Amino acid sequence: MTLTPTRPAVAPLTEQFELGLDAPICLTWELTYACNLACVHCLSSSGRRDPRELSTDECKALIDEFERMQIFYVNIGGGEPTVRGDFWELLDYAVEHHVGVKFSTNGFRITPERAARLAATDYVDVQISLDGATAEVNDHVRGAGTYDAALRAMANLQTAGMSDFKLSVVCTRHNIDQLDEFKAIADRYGAQLRLTRLRPSGRGADVWDELHPLPEQQRQLYDWLVANGDRVLTGDSFFHLSAFGEALPGLNLCGAGRVVCLVDPVGDVYACPFAIHDQFLAGNVRSPGGFDRVWKHSALFEDLRSPQTGGACTSCSAFDSCRGGCMAAKFFTGLPLDGPDPECVKGNAAAAVAGERTRPGSSQDHSHRGAVRNAPVPLVLAPTRRASPCDESPLVPGGSLG
Repeated sequence: MTLTPTRPAVAPLTEQFELGLDAPICLTWELTYACNLACVHCLSSSGRRDPRELSTDECKALIDEFERMQIFYVNIGGGEPTVRGDFWELLDYAVEHHVGVKFSTNGFRITPERAARLAATDYVDVQISLDGATAEVNDHVRGAGTYDAALRAMANLQTAGMSDFKLSVVCTRHNIDQLDEFKAIADRYGAQLRLTRLRPSGRGADVWDELHPLPEQQRQLYDWLVANGDRVLTGDSFFHLSAFGEALPGLNLCGAGRVVCLVDPVGDVYACPFAIHDQFLAGNVRSPGGFDRVWKHSALFEDLRSPQTGGACTSCSAFDSCRGGCMAAKFFTGLPLDGPDPECVKGNAAAAVAGERTRPGSSQDHSHRGAVRNAPVPLVLAPTRRASPCDESPLVPGGSLG
């Protein structure tokens, strides 16, 4: 992939990436907002299909553009991408045009027949979502019956001979103690474990105070990743944890608008897969010049690729490790983008999160308006014991986590 000619001829890889690439290494493509579930932490607030979503022909034209730009692969999500009637047609078209596909699914539609088809297709990877190593924990977040559906899908993929598909887990307060169990489940089905961070965007903003890991759990997660990181994927979700000491495997910087971006179902292009909000909207693939022009010439992306000051975080000894944390996490908790991450392990965000903040509302909401067959179920667990006042959430008035 060709780097822009204005950058230094010799520079560390992270500095090259900070200045942006001529095409994203990978991008997330939310194919539809339609979903058969109503996960409480859904960062795209999915549920209902948007009638303006790209047609089959428009999707194929976009894939052609990805091929011309030599984009290595796309992460297809939603919503639940398999509910689109043309999903399998688009998957085949992408593979035929040298664009690898990794798609995330709740597993309900991964039948034995579909699993066999996937196992026989090159350049396709599958991520099965599971957010609890037990049905009690998982179904609280993802909905009734989703635990069984995920395991059934993995069994179908294993039987079909597909190896190294992914078991994708969003880390929450209730499943951090289950990391070893998640790894055991992945091993049982011949899958690779992938852990991602809970972001306070979409419906996730409504439950973040309740679900995001406590400070001592952040340390627990970091220690577990240090011990197991060579066998577990994270997608650079946890670079803010590198401030604990040893840097975690991966890029360890925010790639928004530099090496990654998101295309949503109606063709809007956002800087970050976790920041579907008007403030991070760079353009639309239906506009003249298409995706190529948005990626290379949008004012938002050019600004993100310009030298960044780092703000107050540059005075922190851990800045080179965590780079100030996650832009989306800061934005949706009402913190300044040039300040520390709300889960800063050094505690540098404590004063900010304890002060007056205005959390931005969602720019859009595609949540179901009525009852959902697989609705989340209540979770009743013993509260986590607080070892010290530092274990309490700074985002809850008075620090109480009842």
